[in-house]
Amino acid sequence: MAHRIVLASASPFRKALLENAGLAFDVEPAQIDERVVEEQLDGLTPEDVASVLAEAKAQDVSSRNPGALVIGSDQTLSLAGDIYHKAATMDEARRRLLKLSGRTHELNSAIVLAKDGETIWRHMSVARMTMRDLEPAFIGRHLSNVGDRVLSSVGAYQFEGEGIQLFERIEGDYFTIIGLPLLPLLQQLRELGAIDG
Repeated sequence: MAHRIVLASASPFRKALLENAGLAFDVEPAQIDERVVEEQLDGLTPEDVASVLAEAKAQDVSSRNPGALVIGSDQTLSLAGDIYHKAATMDEARRRLLKLSGRTHELNSAIVLAKDGETIWRHMSVARMTMRDLEPAFIGRHLSNVGDRVLSSVGAYQFEGEGIQLFERIEGDYFTIIGLPLLPLLQQLRELGAIDG
């Protein structure tokens, strides 16, 4: 159990998932510009974009933390082949929810483990999220209720909070939806001897 574990993310949701699972780890957000990296990925699938970004984050932090196991993760939202990012404004969040209303989108959650700058494991999980038909007035009330917390999510909703009310059906696990496929990660950390198991 000599491995130091570092989460290469500023996400309070990912941090909470690992804390709740009982892991001892440090947090060091990656110092990469995701949009700049993504500009070089033209033509890749939404899953591949998430995987490349997760790997870039893990390798960036790994390069500054010799010997540590670094967890990099990223999530993309895809709808009919288009990739969406976090909304920058509440108006953009409103437009996002209008676009997702009554349709099924995918949340593509990638996770990568790196050590000494090398990728040693990767995993991808996809959740299919079907929203109810939402009235524009309801979307306005919902956003007013939850506030700008929605700007921290690619879907402009907090699934773990009131955002659950927007959905008709989901296919996939909770951890994939939050953005850190926890069960495969824990299994891999056990196999590496990084956590008890």
